[in-house]
Amino acid sequence: MKVHRALGPGLLEKTYQRCLAHQLKADGLDVEVEVPIDIDYDDLRLPAAYFADLIVDRKVLVELKAIDQLHPIHSMQTLTYLKLARLPVGLLINFNVSRLTEGLRRFANTKTSPPSAEAAEAAENAELRRVMPCSDAPPG
Repeated sequence: MKVHRALGPGLLEKTYQRCLAHQLKADGLDVEVEVPIDIDYDDLRLPAAYFADLIVDRKVLVELKAIDQLHPIHSMQTLTYLKLARLPVGLLINFNVSRLTEGLRRFANTKTSPPSAEAAEAAENAELRRVMPCSDAPPG
């Protein structure tokens, strides 16, 4: 990725977020930054309970990190955000690595539409399929 090659590891997450959003827009993609995501629980709505780092072309949720190492909780967090946003694809990107492919994880949400009333309980237990690592990404 251009942003990682140009800046390298060691900066703050917000720096990478702003630069990646800028680059994606320059590449002609529709990019939304800090997109509010509501949480619905039972009959309770929590507006703007979470803010997605980036949403690209209204299809891809991008969760950014600038940490020493990704842990399983970061993948679970990304999967949960993907489910809440009802988007089909998610990327977890850790910029604090020497080669970006080491910090890149891709996820697929098999349940992208809101569940019917009858399927609400089944949807709660639905599995999200994780695909990692992303081997087709360019080096760096």
